[in-house]
Amino acid sequence: MALRLPPPAASAANITSKNRGRFGGRIDIRAAANQKVEHDRSREVYTSRPRKSPSPLGTAEEMASRLGHDIAVANLERLFRQQTAGGDRPPADGGSSGRPVRVAYQGSRGSYCQEAAARAFPSSACEAFPCAHMEDAFAVLEDHSADRAVVPAENSLDGPIDRNLDLLLRHPGVRILGELVLPVNHCLLSLPGAPRSGLRRVISHPQALSHCRRSLEALDLEVDEVCSAAEAAQFVAENRVADTAVIGSKMAAREFGLWVLEPDFQDQHLGGNFNRFLQLGLPSHAQGLSSSSSTRGRRSEQKTTVAFALEDGASDLFRAMWIFESRGVKVLRVDHRPNRAKPLRVVERGGDGLGTATYLDYVFVLDLVGSASDPAVEAALAQMTEIAGFVRVLGSYVSTCHPGIN
Repeated sequence: MALRLPPPAASAANITSKNRGRFGGRIDIRAAANQKVEHDRSREVYTSRPRKSPSPLGTAEEMASRLGHDIAVANLERLFRQQTAGGDRPPADGGSSGRPVRVAYQGSRGSYCQEAAARAFPSSACEAFPCAHMEDAFAVLEDHSADRAVVPAENSLDGPIDRNLDLLLRHPGVRILGELVLPVNHCLLSLPGAPRSGLRRVISHPQALSHCRRSLEALDLEVDEVCSAAEAAQFVAENRVADTAVIGSKMAAREFGLWVLEPDFQDQHLGGNFNRFLQLGLPSHAQGLSSSSSTRGRRSEQKTTVAFALEDGASDLFRAMWIFESRGVKVLRVDHRPNRAKPLRVVERGGDGLGTATYLDYVFVLDLVGSASDPAVEAALAQMTEIAGFVRVLGSYVSTCHPGIN
């Protein structure tokens, strides 16, 4: 059986059976066009400049009048641009103006990232909208279409999402303003009223399928991969596909009216399975717009993320670590990314005629305990400039962990 939506203009997620051959050759899951309505609206720019008359100016009086009108309109446009650029930002509760906080999240409606955004900003005065592409979450911050962006950073089983780390390095104006760690809750979703005995297949993103491997083996159903679990959930709901279940989030169930057949469908790993999300923003908007996630059962600490490139390369990393260790600054995580500004490092191999060696160069990213304004952290960062080509603080923020929330 092949299920295919009519071809609206949107991206498709291809499903290929992994257990029992191909399921109908291909299922095209296409996001509905109205998924991006909020996003598109938030990026529209309105101007009040009148349309010029095609007739030439006749008299000096008319020219003066028209010039005065143009100056007045230009001043109004300038004031409008200042307001839309964030000159008067409201606090997180919407402020006296009543405008909600605009929160962009990476992915589609019903994604785990939308779930994280709702957790970080649970107030009704929050206007969340999806970003189909990872770069868009950074772009809407820089053009002031959003006050905050929530992006996934890492999974405790699969590791970091390198693309978002690269984007942080490529967008120096964007800062990390908060971190949220949530337990993974993969849910088995289906149409309301559809009998479980009638299921023939389960579909989801490959990462979710790998997290639920043992549970899927117990079901003994066809297993198919899709590019987006949230779009798969929307497809099943809108097309009333009764014989297909989706592994997705509780947010997807709420967004598309699906039943949660089984929560916590993921395999139970020793130590658990957690997602780490970053709350991003512009430094000028850091005040008054912090997230307001529930304090129930959470643990919080202050962290700082710093990026640097070492003049002598990776062999000097021990010196960087010692700078922090000697001041009692705890290093929580070490990562590295390609140094796009200086991709190659040429090193002399000694004075014995061996010539030079060429290596790839890297940017190192460290998570530290404490704020960048703490005396020990501040002193360590100052000393880092002695051995680093550059040092950049990517953010100083509160990290919140909800270890028991499902």
